[in-house]
Amino acid sequence: MAGSRCWWSRHSLERYKLSRIPVWAIHFFMWDIQMPWSDPALVEHIDRPIVAISNEYPPAFELDWHQHRRGQLLYAARGVVVVSTPHGAWVAPPERAIWTPGGVSHAVRMVGEVSTRSVLIEPDVPGSLGNANKVIPVSPLLRHLLEAACDIPPEYDVDGRDGLVMSLLLAELARAPTMPLAVPFPQHVEIARKCRTFLEAPSAHDTIDQWSSDLGMGRRAFTRAFRRETGLSFGAWRQQACLLIALPRLAAGDAVTTIAFDLGYESPAAFTTMFKRLIGVAPSHYRSNS
Repeated sequence: MAGSRCWWSRHSLERYKLSRIPVWAIHFFMWDIQMPWSDPALVEHIDRPIVAISNEYPPAFELDWHQHRRGQLLYAARGVVVVSTPHGAWVAPPERAIWTPGGVSHAVRMVGEVSTRSVLIEPDVPGSLGNANKVIPVSPLLRHLLEAACDIPPEYDVDGRDGLVMSLLLAELARAPTMPLAVPFPQHVEIARKCRTFLEAPSAHDTIDQWSSDLGMGRRAFTRAFRRETGLSFGAWRQQACLLIALPRLAAGDAVTTIAFDLGYESPAAFTTMFKRLIGVAPSHYRSNS
């Protein structure tokens, strides 16, 4: 499916041996809108340290569980993307991008119409962002480099102008900080189950005492286990989980007041204060008016 897709009817798909088609590919076949799609698997083998692709997705589209040999940085030039792995969830609104290491199984959910710019990087290349998922800020320079990279053919001249662009892109990635937009899951089965339940019904008022009591653990044992397995305090994790829920809703156009009360904040001002402290801008900055 390099660069284009066959457009089959549902009846045609039923006649085909569906067991040979990945689930995400079937979703693409069923699109009503015809647009080219670039499969990362088609460029992973190319002998270059970094390659780039771009894609367009309709609202609410989901990519089923899959993985890449290379590490992947996924940036949404428009819309919001949420990446889930067995170890947690990461959200990237505009001006942010999500790094997923090579070999990590993940699923991607699109919020709104999403336009992505993606780079796939060999693991031993300076500029590779390591062995853990993370969210990084996308500066104006990095954004322009990602846009430019997607116009460069995969088998570019490493010693020419295209190679220089890619080298500068890797240099920018090497210095990118990590943003607090991660909700890692602990390996402890019962705590992980509690974390997933929280994401289904988040509340800013949940406390350590509530969770440790529900889990039959002492407060001290719970806090130690939680920090050891997530790298975050319970309070920091709870706030980031609330952000994970809030950002897609803001992108979908939900009112800040509605989101704040749904998350259990006493007022929109309290929610906005938390949001600005962690993200650097007010929640209205990410709210879609469409």
